Amino acid sequence: MDYGFVRVAAITPYLRVADVEFNTEEILKCIDEAVEKEARVAVFPELCITGYTCGDLFLQSAMLKEAGCAVERIAQYITDKDIVVIVGFPMINDSKLYNAAAVLYDGAVLGIVPKTNIPNYSEFYEARHFTGGFRKIKDIEFNGQTVPFGTNIIFDCKNVENMKIAVEICEDLWVPIPPSMSHAIAGATIIANLSAGDETVCKDVYRKGLVSSQSARLVCGYVYASAGEGESTTDMVFSGHNLICENGSIMAESTRFINQSVFADIDVDKLSAERRRMNTYPDNMQEASDSIYSMAGIADYRVAGFSFKNLKDRTEETSLLRNIDNAPFVPSNMEEREKRCNEILTLQAMGLKKRLAHTHGDTAVIGISGGLDSTLALLVTVKAFDFLGKDRKSVIAVTMPGFGTTDRTYNNAVTLIQKLGVSFREISIADAVNKHFEDIGHDKNIKDVTYENAQARQRTYLLMDIANETNGMVIGTGDMSELALGWATYNGDHMSMYGVNSSVPKTLVRHLVRYYADTCEDDTLKKVLYDVLDTPVSPELLPPEDNGEIAQKTEDLVGPYELHDFFMYNVLRFGFEPGKIYYMSLKAFELVYDKKTILKWLKVFYRRFFSQQFKRSCIPDGVKVGSVTVSPRGDLRMPSDACAALWLNQLEKLSAE
Repeated sequence: MDYGFVRVAAITPYLRVADVEFNTEEILKCIDEAVEKEARVAVFPELCITGYTCGDLFLQSAMLKEAGCAVERIAQYITDKDIVVIVGFPMINDSKLYNAAAVLYDGAVLGIVPKTNIPNYSEFYEARHFTGGFRKIKDIEFNGQTVPFGTNIIFDCKNVENMKIAVEICEDLWVPIPPSMSHAIAGATIIANLSAGDETVCKDVYRKGLVSSQSARLVCGYVYASAGEGESTTDMVFSGHNLICENGSIMAESTRFINQSVFADIDVDKLSAERRRMNTYPDNMQEASDSIYSMAGIADYRVAGFSFKNLKDRTEETSLLRNIDNAPFVPSNMEEREKRCNEILTLQAMGLKKRLAHTHGDTAVIGISGGLDSTLALLVTVKAFDFLGKDRKSVIAVTMPGFGTTDRTYNNAVTLIQKLGVSFREISIADAVNKHFEDIGHDKNIKDVTYENAQARQRTYLLMDIANETNGMVIGTGDMSELALGWATYNGDHMSMYGVNSSVPKTLVRHLVRYYADTCEDDTLKKVLYDVLDTPVSPELLPPEDNGEIAQKTEDLVGPYELHDFFMYNVLRFGFEPGKIYYMSLKAFELVYDKKTILKWLKVFYRRFFSQQFKRSCIPDGVKVGSVTVSPRGDLRMPSDACAALWLNQLEKLSAE
């Protein structure tokens, strides 16, 4: 399995204008570098075989014939090299000259794509020499081979699923309806752009925005290879500004004014998953004549198929030229942390504000344990009351110490309540739970799931009754990670009247509390929040150790939340298969967990995720703050009785290997 990662290269060779032999040699050297770095696709600049700035030399037959021979030479050179090479050259067909890109693989020309939009303004005067390309494909004879010629060609790799390449050339990207639009709708996941735009002040900023936004709009990988040093400086300077983008993200960028090759791994499986998820992404519209897409020439595409000869299965040792974020829910850019955290907290608070205003409630009732989740929920609730202009004393924070409550968490809960200026109530649940054990005939010395869940349900019904008594609403504290794993007592902490944390995973909960601690001006509150962050995550349903420390640590039981959040994001956001998630986990956590540990907890995730759907099918309302939620009314429509066998079987095969 390659797991959909396709290594691509955007290459700027040094060249001499009109020196075809020299330029070809330089291109071959660059191909060797690309092969050494295991690239599968190498994109070169526009007209790189001759140089873009040849001017009226494009009318010279000797140079044009030599350029055609150079294409054949490059094609033969990559025989058995297992790389697709895309080079720009001037091509004659039916006595017309085209600015063209040849797509080469294993000694053959797979197809030739002409530039569609020919600029003839400002410093560009291509229309003096070149004819604009056409979408409809025709077969032509080229160097003794019959090849498809035209814009609408998809180069489909038959043994790498979702790897489909299409080509546009320079100006084609800058027009209102670029060819890449129809290419993507026709199925292309990688767009190659061969360019030779000159450099002017600040043009790089515009170019970068254009390429990245086009990759986002089309949900594709975009490989932009630009001409550089060696082109004529008569009136223009070329910077070799190469870019590789994926769905709006810049994966690689060259340093300008230095001829450079840049490499990146594009995840075509991820792109395909995004397109599947977006029902507004158009399908391959073969019958587009009556639709809005007809003007873009969606119909009449030709597929040029090829297959790589030597595909290797990816292992944990296989290199990967992209960062795999091991905390996908957490803002990675610290410079934007304040903005992102404020936005998330505001979304949570605004959702609660609307519900409080709609129900005309007088109070909000929340259970405070001294743990992370209830701390964040209280901070959000206070913020919502501030937005409403209501007295914080109408927030009723309830501590309910039980058999597992430690002094540390209790004291943190009390201090937090006091410093935030909300109302404080304390109700011990020990006697009530013991009476309940007596009622159902349960031995209180048997510390099983009944022992634990009875406490959670006791706390929930107390909160519900207090809410009824005060015309209020119970605010849920459970987070999305717990819901994904089913780590909640059904009709206990599982239930509330509004769950402010229901789409916030544990790793993000921790990040938000830390942000609040870092930015609050109260030293005592800051100290308490830092200690909450340092406290092991626990439901505190089992008695403490003899030394008073927490005995029941959640991550010892269900696994590290940082792993589960990583699994959850990639399962729900992209639907990746278990093998790919395992491979990505090895890369993301290579300095943290060994492969046996990752595989162990990945199995736990799938087992719990499937078996606990019945809890998620009836969770309370809660605001969506990110691209992933587990709400049955939002992003996750999943039957409670779905079977995990298919996914677990794949993981068992990995275990065997």
